[in-house]
Amino acid sequence: MVNRWTYSNTTVFNIGYHLIWCSKYSKNVLVDDVEKRLRGILSEKADEIDVDIEHLEIMPDNIHLFVKTPPTASPHWVVQQLKGYSSSVLREEFPHLKSRLPTLWTRSYYCESVGHISEEAVKKYTEEQKNQ
Repeated sequence: MVNRWTYSNTTVFNIGYHLIWCSKYSKNVLVDDVEKRLRGILSEKADEIDVDIEHLEIMPDNIHLFVKTPPTASPHWVVQQLKGYSSSVLREEFPHLKSRLPTLWTRSYYCESVGHISEEAVKKYTEEQKNQ
């Protein structure tokens, strides 16, 4: 069985996020060589910022990521790092992206926390602690 927890000197944690973001104007530009290169770029940057990509799906106009992060990495910061780096590299390596779009990504994104324990279980546990 794979251990779901990660350990640091002072913390035990299991923090996961489902992240989604779209290409500007929902253009179908994340295809073929761009898609292949994007996978590598996201993997490189995730390693650099100590984020584990557990699952990645790239559609022609959007990305779905399931990532595990340390508690010091906010979801907003993770998205900024991944979107900023990937946009910079892809637009440099694929000039047609510059001519088709003013920016590669929209400013918005979707984020939902994903955990092993449900919200209901946490509420029940905390209520039970008061009664002990």
